Amino acid sequence: MDKKRIIFIGIFLVVCVLLGYLLYRVFFAKEKLAVQPTTKITTPTAEFPTAEVGGQPTAVPAQPSKLPSATGVTKPSTIKPKQAPSYPITKAVDTSVLGTQIDKTGLARFYNQTDGKFYRLGKDGQVRALSDNVFYNVQQVTWSPTKDESIIEYPDGSNIYYNFETKKQVSLPKHWEDFSFSSLGDKIAAKSMGLSPENRWLITADPQGKSISLIEPMGENAGQVTVDWSPNKQIVAMSRTGEALGADREEVLFVGLNKENFKSTIVEGRGFESAWSPDGKKLLYSVYSTRSDFKPELWIVNAEGNNIGTGRKMLNLNTWSKKCTFATERFIYCAVPKNLPVGAAFAPTLADNSTDQIFKIDIETGLKNEIKPEEEHTIDSLFVGDNGKTLYFTDKNSNGLFSLPL
Repeated sequence: MDKKRIIFIGIFLVVCVLLGYLLYRVFFAKEKLAVQPTTKITTPTAEFPTAEVGGQPTAVPAQPSKLPSATGVTKPSTIKPKQAPSYPITKAVDTSVLGTQIDKTGLARFYNQTDGKFYRLGKDGQVRALSDNVFYNVQQVTWSPTKDESIIEYPDGSNIYYNFETKKQVSLPKHWEDFSFSSLGDKIAAKSMGLSPENRWLITADPQGKSISLIEPMGENAGQVTVDWSPNKQIVAMSRTGEALGADREEVLFVGLNKENFKSTIVEGRGFESAWSPDGKKLLYSVYSTRSDFKPELWIVNAEGNNIGTGRKMLNLNTWSKKCTFATERFIYCAVPKNLPVGAAFAPTLADNSTDQIFKIDIETGLKNEIKPEEEHTIDSLFVGDNGKTLYFTDKNSNGLFSLPL
């Protein structure tokens, strides 16, 4: 019994010694280690030159919380991208206008629907009456390109020729419609719409309705004929009565004065509308199809002599040809709706609430430059005047005649 007690006491003493040693190492030996001198490590000091103008750079110690000074240094300016200039718009005429067109001197002529008179807008911006006569409730005006004379149409079908220089007025037959002047102003073309289809003809005459010539019978196809005399006087009308080519293609025939056998052109769509280039060598036109979601597409094609139908290309703009105008043989200006819904070609009024972008287009290369006016408009028609210096336009939703410097 005494022997076992001695063994337990020995074991107890050993454990106590071990615990005491461990306590010493944890608490007392760590304190000594902390107060022992450590080896000092020298780190090279980083130096940055100052940016003082005109002096030698001097060393400054690097500090974690400070950056080198930049006294006397101009901060680089922010480079902003160039923006297209904004073109000012002037309201040249405040009242509702009709039949606006440029005369041979480049000045705008128009009918004022408010007072029933015809006016010219001068280079000084002043509006001057072409005549003191009042023409009430005019529906359509077709101007001569060479003189101050026009064909004036009324809602009841009445038509008159009026010369603003001589004040001469002549009544034209009521069954004549869709007038077009020749480039020399010496002839007019029109549809003569007799009661029976066999009496419906494409005709020409002098502006006063004399010297009538029957060009081509139209029969039941008068609605497919567009009377539009080309500037070179070769073509008097176009007819969409070619061979059937499917739902999204048409053959357009060109009608001359002497039963010429002109080539035709194929258009990739329906709803053909067109405008001649100033020299009559090209035709700008718009059509629509399933491909374009029944939105109008703008095309250009050669339309003179043996070149008719060649060089056809799409200009990648969804707008109507009547919203475009030629500035030269090579450049056109077009108003393009920003938001054109599907099917707009069937119902053009769907675009009446959409403002337009204005583009200058090179019809040779297809390059487009946007003309950004200072205010937005829904453009009805536009044309270039003042020898290419001014773009005039009318707005579908606002009365007046507007001008924009080019």
